[in-house]
Amino acid sequence: MSTTELIEEFLQQKNIAVAGISRKPQGAVGNIVYKKFKDAGYNVFAINPNADEIEGEKCYRGLKNIPTKPDAVFISTHPKQSLNVAKECAELGIKKVWFHRSIGNGSYNKEAEQFCKDNGIEAIVYACPMMFVPPVDFGHKCIKFFMKLGGKLK
Repeated sequence: MSTTELIEEFLQQKNIAVAGISRKPQGAVGNIVYKKFKDAGYNVFAINPNADEIEGEKCYRGLKNIPTKPDAVFISTHPKQSLNVAKECAELGIKKVWFHRSIGNGSYNKEAEQFCKDNGIEAIVYACPMMFVPPVDFGHKCIKFFMKLGGKLK
């Protein structure tokens, strides 16, 4: 399945957890993507193992603590934590994850990607929801264009 098809399927899910919400939200990718999903009408769950609330929003310590099992998980953690999130997804039967990775590694971890492949989890390893969830700002439209041009999005 192409990256674009995986993204389309991911965005069809209703309940999305965002792992890696920051207690220092200024410019934090997870916080920005959480808000983008929420504003677009998704049921979104913030995940941070060290907080019960961030920016006035309920925050869960892990995926297992969410009262409704997420359909998909956006991973915006440090790359060293991505494998742990992927393992928790496997334990809960969550089959769709998206590693934040637009420029540079972001949250991507090769071991976590391989774990997903080995455990039947569809993993998106390029791009960012900000490039796909409307309204898309000019900067993310440009990044999407260049990722397509460079063959990262097919």
